[in-house]
Amino acid sequence: MAKIMIGKYEGSIYEEGDGWTGAISLGFASNGKRKRLKRKGKTKTEVRDKLIKAAKELEAGVKTLANYTVADAVEDWLTKGLKGRDAGTVTTNRILADKHVIPLIGKAKLTELRADDVDEWLDGLRDKLSTRTLQSIHAILKRSIRQAQARDRVTRNVAELVTTPKGKTGRPSKALTLPQAMAVLDAAKSSRLHAYVVLSLMAGIRTEEARALQWNHVVAWDEEADAWRPVGEAGFDHDRFALYVWRSV
Repeated sequence: MAKIMIGKYEGSIYEEGDGWTGAISLGFASNGKRKRLKRKGKTKTEVRDKLIKAAKELEAGVKTLANYTVADAVEDWLTKGLKGRDAGTVTTNRILADKHVIPLIGKAKLTELRADDVDEWLDGLRDKLSTRTLQSIHAILKRSIRQAQARDRVTRNVAELVTTPKGKTGRPSKALTLPQAMAVLDAAKSSRLHAYVVLSLMAGIRTEEARALQWNHVVAWDEEADAWRPVGEAGFDHDRFALYVWRSV
């Protein structure tokens, strides 16, 4: 078994089983045992190329883990990269990752992931997902690899080199046009729901928000009191009015 130099490291390549194994000597651990980095392949050339790549990563400070996959990186980001974020945000990212990222591209080794792999993954979902969802799952991969970079797992973020493609066409807008809204306002003038319709159209609040409103939710700015007061107390002889509505996070 002949010794070879891989960069500044002493190594060797030898037959093992049905293929070849290569090893780089990394000196000795604190317990006196020899530290070696190994790579396997079907041919001697393949193994040598893997050793050269591993040596470059070592010199760049990358803590190479041969079996560290995209799925591992995504799981690490979901666990560590979303601390302090809203529970809804965490849940949404987890659902997207479990459905569209981990099953489809998660088995790839992170150090072997290429921009072409990311392109093919996203292109395969173009006819299934909206542009916004594609952007979201692409962002999950980019952020996961970015965190892996920060922890010296990989040298570059190939997901950053890819442009998110356009997805399938979304649902057409159901919003009223200006002429339609004017027609609705005009038709509602004779209805006891006129104020309800005007408020809904002008403020854009949801029907469930509008139905729950009470007069004490309508406030006027009282200049003398320097405060907002319900119109039931302050009256309507003021210049500024506001409406209190609530929504869930």
